[in-house]
Amino acid sequence: MAQTFLLLLICQLSLYTLVTPMKVCGRPSVQPNVEDEEFMRVYEAGQEVILSCKRGYTPTAGSRKIICGGSGSWSRSTLQCSRKSCPFIGPLLNGEIHIADIVYQSTINYTCNHGYILHGANTSECLHDATWSNPLPFCDPVICGLPEVPKYGTITYSRKFEGKTTLYGDSVTYNCPPPLVVFGNEIGFCTASGKWTETPECRVVTCPPPTGIANGFMPFAVIREHGYKDRVRYGCDINYVLVGTAEAECLKTGNWSSKPVCRAPCTVGIDRGRIFYNGKKIWIKELKPNRILHSELLEVYCQNTEKDCGYPVATQCIDGTLKIPKCFKEPSAFTYNFQSSSLPSEIEMC
Repeated sequence: MAQTFLLLLICQLSLYTLVTPMKVCGRPSVQPNVEDEEFMRVYEAGQEVILSCKRGYTPTAGSRKIICGGSGSWSRSTLQCSRKSCPFIGPLLNGEIHIADIVYQSTINYTCNHGYILHGANTSECLHDATWSNPLPFCDPVICGLPEVPKYGTITYSRKFEGKTTLYGDSVTYNCPPPLVVFGNEIGFCTASGKWTETPECRVVTCPPPTGIANGFMPFAVIREHGYKDRVRYGCDINYVLVGTAEAECLKTGNWSSKPVCRAPCTVGIDRGRIFYNGKKIWIKELKPNRILHSELLEVYCQNTEKDCGYPVATQCIDGTLKIPKCFKEPSAFTYNFQSSSLPSEIEMC
């Protein structure tokens, strides 16, 4: 009986060993962006799986094959997938492409410059097959009609064209026959709104009779009204210096352009001393007449008492006024006449 029981036990253990299954692998764990939708729930030991990247991604590193081991574990998954790149698109003539990246699922935007209209899609997406969802658009200029010609005037176009349409940025120059003048903008433009800038007028412009200037004259001037661009010339009395443009012109506003002015000469306000003028060192009594013209320079001599030396200081005639530097000390008549060698202009220069 005992032998029979032992035999039955051995048979059962043998049967259990024969039907016990080997270990299996579950769904493999893979890197991001690796396709995993087709994985089975269970794999037997020794089975291989060939990995692939998800749509829109491409392999960049690692092995594509993994194997289910006898211990029920997968070999290490090393396949790495990166987004596909679309080709660079552009440039967009008369527009801009706003782009952050050109990889799968990236979006770019298009805009046209001021005065241009976009034709086509204003966005495009990088698709899974590395192509853009929309072709490159184009920017056409805004269209204007023909500009209005001012009454009595003519226009000159900046370029030759056909038909009755002009484009954004086109320009014209307005002309009026004498004695008429262009009153307004002399140049017109086709604007971004599709309209031309305001058309000027042709008007007669006159200026009132010209007036004289102080300490000056108008040679051969006819005191009457003058037309646009007429000119009168001015001059200054003797020893006065003309400052500004010698001619005044009748402007389209009906006013004269700025007239010049006549600046007065200066008297050198010292009685005794030596000066440097016109490249020469002279005594003040030798300056005959005692006068320098507006804007001219001369130098007087001052003394450095600490170093016992002289030095020149410049001053300028400004419309009748000549300021003598404060450091200049006019000598006494005795020193000037009998001890002139001790004056700042005669001693050693600093």
